[in-house]
Amino acid sequence: MDRVEQLQRGRQLYADWAWDHAYETLSQADAAGPLEPDDLELLATAAYMTDRRDDFVAALARAHHAHLHHGATARAVRCAFWIGAVLALAGRPGHGSGWFARAERLLEQVDDCVERGYLLLPQMLQQHAMHDWQAVATIAAEAATIAQRYGDRDLFALAVHEQGHALVRLRRVVDGLKLLDEAMVAVVGGELSPVATGLVYCGVIDYCQELFELRRAREWTTAMTRWCGQQPQMVAFTGRCLVHRAEIMQMGGGWSEALREAREAGRRLAAGTEADIRGLAYYRQGELHRLRGEFEQAEEAYRQAGRHGWDPQPGLGLLRLAQGNADAAAAAVSRALGERSEPLARAALLPALIEITLAGGDVEAARASCRTLQQIASDHDNDILAAATAYATGALALAGGDPPAALVALRRAWQVWQELAMPYEIARARVLVGQACRALGDEDAAALEFDAARVTFIELGAAPDLGHLDAVAGPAAGRGHGLTRRERQVLRLVAAGQSNKAIAAALVLSERTVERHLSNIFAKLDVPSRAAATAYAYEHRLI
Repeated sequence: MDRVEQLQRGRQLYADWAWDHAYETLSQADAAGPLEPDDLELLATAAYMTDRRDDFVAALARAHHAHLHHGATARAVRCAFWIGAVLALAGRPGHGSGWFARAERLLEQVDDCVERGYLLLPQMLQQHAMHDWQAVATIAAEAATIAQRYGDRDLFALAVHEQGHALVRLRRVVDGLKLLDEAMVAVVGGELSPVATGLVYCGVIDYCQELFELRRAREWTTAMTRWCGQQPQMVAFTGRCLVHRAEIMQMGGGWSEALREAREAGRRLAAGTEADIRGLAYYRQGELHRLRGEFEQAEEAYRQAGRHGWDPQPGLGLLRLAQGNADAAAAAVSRALGERSEPLARAALLPALIEITLAGGDVEAARASCRTLQQIASDHDNDILAAATAYATGALALAGGDPPAALVALRRAWQVWQELAMPYEIARARVLVGQACRALGDEDAAALEFDAARVTFIELGAAPDLGHLDAVAGPAAGRGHGLTRRERQVLRLVAAGQSNKAIAAALVLSERTVERHLSNIFAKLDVPSRAAATAYAYEHRLI
């Protein structure tokens, strides 16, 4: 294949999103004879999409100088902007700032052009770092106006998704979310360049999760997953996509799948350049291990999250609570809360702090935290915040001896979580609803709530919650048949269709131990098989 054929082949591979092959083929063409500036930009993009960031910078720097040589100063400015942006995002702010400064100096030689809008973005990100949301919104709006005037879709999407985030922070929630959605329409429609597409995808999903916008986070994560799936040779953005998917899966009850995604995310991020969120991948693993009762694995994952720059709260605090150390749990989450000034960042910690302080018997501290959460929720029209506030309010009412008020609040939380399809949160609410019903003397209603919660906890593999439910619900029906507490737990998982391996993982046992428990269950119930044990359990209400 001669150089011309290589070049044509490389361009076609680029158009087909075959990034690794495009990079190799364009590099071969470049080795046979220097590429022109436009083809150097293609080579740089292919390098970025395969996570060759140094090669991206080198190729785009060559394109920058080539554009200057040909008198295309505005194009050179554009290249300098992207080099600066990628270096800054890669944790090299000095190098990034130098390229931004070069771009600004060159811009003085050019009449009005769209690149002036691009160079507003570094200013906007500086204000973002200082949480000056009004300044972010103003600068982003100016950049979006320039983008519209020149018909530049990349710049427009980059600007309006930052503007939308800032407006939500300024409590202009409806206006802000509209802009986030508008940016995503351009992304999903394939209107943006590959790098801008990935940046906006990740930015909007990050913001949706930060803003507790679960429905949008789910919708856009699904779209991003589809986009990543269309590019099997893409490396950039895939680790971040997996982290998002893991959190969405966890909320939807797919804990085993979420753990696999979080582990894969950590593996990819370890080998790539998106180190800024590697700690988040470990944190997500820690959360899933904690919920499944795998406390040693959770501890290690949280420690890894901390080592990679991610504060492992409130998960680590909740782990300490589960280990019986409420004082350490409260101190850790209170410390983290004191370091956060943004209301939504505080809202991410307050439900855990309320749970911890209630468990420790400090009702007044829990009530104070609940008031803060209520105020944040009232300032942000958001379903998840509303449900979390209602749940905390119900828990406080129950602790304060007011079960009727607890029922009203808890059923409100239950309804929202039902609409959002969050089974774990639903089950936790039902446990408290059952306690409230029991406090009012309605044992039948309490039993129904406890049974419903138990089924969900079994399906999820939420071993600590199953143990807590056994303590709350009182003696289980199976006690009269000689089953131990652990044997009842194994029987519930068998009835849920779990394999020995899955039961072992859920209860943190060896498979050999599970086999021994099953043998004992069969003997005590006088049944020959798993199916017979399941039928017996349902017939005699052992689960």
